[in-house]
Amino acid sequence: MNGQSITKKTFCLRDKLAYMAGDMANDFSFMMSAFFLMLFYTNVLQIEGYVVGIIFLVSRVIDAFTDIGMGRIVDTIKPYPEGRFRGLIRRASPFICVMGFLMFLHVVKDWDYAYKLAYVAITYIVWGSFAYTAINIPYGSMATVITTKPEERAALSVFRTVGANIALLFISFGVPLLIYREVDGKQEIIPEMFTYIMAVFMIVAFVLYQICWRFSTERVQVKNEGRKHNKEHCMDDVKAIFSSLLSNTALQIFILIAIILLLANLLIGTMNPYLYVDYFNNKLALSIGGVFSAITTFVVAPFAQGLVKRFGKKESATVGLLFSAIIYVVLYFAKLENVWLYLTFVFFGLLGLSYFNIIVWAFITDVIDHQYLKTKRREDGTIYATYSFARKIGQALAGGLGGFALSFIGYNGALASQPKEVLDSIYTFSTLTPAVSCLIICILLKFVYPLSKDVVLKNAEELEKLSQQS
Repeated sequence: MNGQSITKKTFCLRDKLAYMAGDMANDFSFMMSAFFLMLFYTNVLQIEGYVVGIIFLVSRVIDAFTDIGMGRIVDTIKPYPEGRFRGLIRRASPFICVMGFLMFLHVVKDWDYAYKLAYVAITYIVWGSFAYTAINIPYGSMATVITTKPEERAALSVFRTVGANIALLFISFGVPLLIYREVDGKQEIIPEMFTYIMAVFMIVAFVLYQICWRFSTERVQVKNEGRKHNKEHCMDDVKAIFSSLLSNTALQIFILIAIILLLANLLIGTMNPYLYVDYFNNKLALSIGGVFSAITTFVVAPFAQGLVKRFGKKESATVGLLFSAIIYVVLYFAKLENVWLYLTFVFFGLLGLSYFNIIVWAFITDVIDHQYLKTKRREDGTIYATYSFARKIGQALAGGLGGFALSFIGYNGALASQPKEVLDSIYTFSTLTPAVSCLIICILLKFVYPLSKDVVLKNAEELEKLSQQS
């Protein structure tokens, strides 16, 4: 099938566990960065929130080149003995782990401001735009060559999400309990704990990356066409990529959805330390609220495959996100002061978001298949790189908006306690942003995104016919 062959080695639990290990490893740096890097920069290194936001946004501009470039490398590189994707994962894993550790080096707090700023900018950009890109693009693209069956790809998506949430459990619950200590009734940050925690996380991540590359199997072997990629051919590739992307409505809409989705998820995580510790003055609530995303994922995961099979991804996700939007709207207007009542509402509000997060990776494989049927070209790495870049845009917007919002509302990390108007603004931002984000995604899925259940089933039938003809 278009230069492909499929090995006969049976897809099994080992594949799912190995793939799960890869996302666990990724999220020990990604989620730690998403949830606590802003806090580390503003409250430990004493860098203004808007400055951090600018660094995040600049990094994402660089990603526009590194993500797509890595996607083309994945699609055109000569395969390693262990496989095109697994070889890249093995070689990039030490790089990402070292850079993840260096981002949280607490001794930088004692440097002059200019040196601190340079260190933060360099380490964050190298981690996000180069190290994370180098491992995440081949890892995410590898799902399309592990198996061609829709139900097995859905299983990979579920296991990947479960793996991410196992990492999230350790980060969300454990980190707040370790980085704070109580002084005169207030929560005070322990700077060195960030460094110690990240050292442990990166050692664990390295081990998990080794499990991922050693025990994954690349069943779909894409044959190298043998064409030399000189400058002229590279330009032809770039033109073909943008032409196909611009004609793929499903990909365009899902990229927009990815940005908004990550914006909602990460803004919740970014603002939680300020909401629970500053507004509610309760670090235990921060730990409990942090693990809710993982817990709701485990609650919903057993039902995900059945819901997708019966109603379809687009159809079931629309309902789930609408439910989450309603819960967060209620929280916004309620202006709750009881942290435990607030957490009760948050738990139910996260159910819809968690369901969408579980099946989101199956959405992107649908988009990749749809692109292949339109162009008859395998561009899995490039399409996943485009999607990954969109997610990083969401990450940057979350960090950038979080930083700008903190500066705009007058948050000062050097103060022992914040003024009431600042605390009220933190609450508003923490509830209204996910409410609006979920509602927008719901509308896009319902009325604009074209890959309904019927369309996906039809595409699967066409792919099966092409497979039988090869």
